Amino acid sequence: MIKVCYIITKLDLGGAQKVALDIGNGLNKNPFNVFFITGVGGILDKDIDKTFKVYKLKQLVREMSPLKDLKTLIDIYKILKIERPDIVHTHTPKAGILGRIAAKLAGIKVIVHTVHGYGFSDKHKWYLKYLFIYIERFCALFSTRIIFVSKENIKKGFKYKIAKKNNFTLIRAGIDTDFYKNFVLKSDFKKSARINHNAKIVVTVASFKPSKNLKDFINVARLVTKNIKDVVFVIVGDGKQRKELESLIEKFNLTNKVILLGWRTDIANILKSVDMFVLTSLWEGLPCSILEAMCCAKPVIANAIDGIREIVVDNKTGFLIEPNDYEQMAKKIEYLLLNDNISKEMGKNGFNLVGEEFNINYIVNQHEKLYLTLCDL
Repeated sequence: MIKVCYIITKLDLGGAQKVALDIGNGLNKNPFNVFFITGVGGILDKDIDKTFKVYKLKQLVREMSPLKDLKTLIDIYKILKIERPDIVHTHTPKAGILGRIAAKLAGIKVIVHTVHGYGFSDKHKWYLKYLFIYIERFCALFSTRIIFVSKENIKKGFKYKIAKKNNFTLIRAGIDTDFYKNFVLKSDFKKSARINHNAKIVVTVASFKPSKNLKDFINVARLVTKNIKDVVFVIVGDGKQRKELESLIEKFNLTNKVILLGWRTDIANILKSVDMFVLTSLWEGLPCSILEAMCCAKPVIANAIDGIREIVVDNKTGFLIEPNDYEQMAKKIEYLLLNDNISKEMGKNGFNLVGEEFNINYIVNQHEKLYLTLCDL
């Protein structure tokens, strides 16, 4: 039996979280035995207890907090000494740092980390950016293998000397492609959201944090609704920036045009009901939300960053926009809203583009093979 410990900062309804849970669920029960260490307060907290043994640490939070981080490091170390897993596999930046250090101190032989996008970017202050880079370099020294979900993140890893030639593997982030491609509408989303039956809908799925750059999404809504009246912008997600985003919506007088839905589990039903998907992120790994939208045959308009450039084909499955150019993004949205045939053709192209390498079953199989190789089995 191979015991695998997954460590993740918080079980929000995000891509990294869903991928980690899907892999844990998908691993062959013979020979793999999985347990989790995570923070508290995520929307997926309720579900994980039903499936896995899980340790929930109140001090494990995304924000930098020396006292909480030290307490979390000690707690993870103690858990690992008790459980003695064969493999520790960390996801998300904070869990990746504390989890790998604790695993090294606990004498775990196989330490794996998945980069679902880095915790630093050019948008950070230079000293914070390089602090994260040096920490990532340090943690990479005792990482048995680093998994990247996009080629762009691999390039960045080499650029900043985080990745080395013999210690990384490309395994895509993935979803249940068959589920999304074959999904049939189960309820009237427009009716439940009190949206006019004839209205066009532009949707994004994102947590309310700086990397997702939702202020640009609201600015896009401000520009588009000036020219096209019967369109509604929907944000699925939540987070600490909610009040800030609500204030911006009120400032632009968009209360009836921008809807904050909160976290939802009926993503497929929502995506099947809308006209297009938009993502304004400033840095990413490889967004599962875009894969979900493409499997639902929706055109995608997104910033040309990281793994997004590997799945969105400009002018074929949607449009790629330079980050923060929300005026250009607004123009492309208007273009698709006014050209329904082109919009549907792009959605169809995206549907056909999502192949096996993004299917969660294929990804689980890749993880199984990697784990067995690293354990010399």
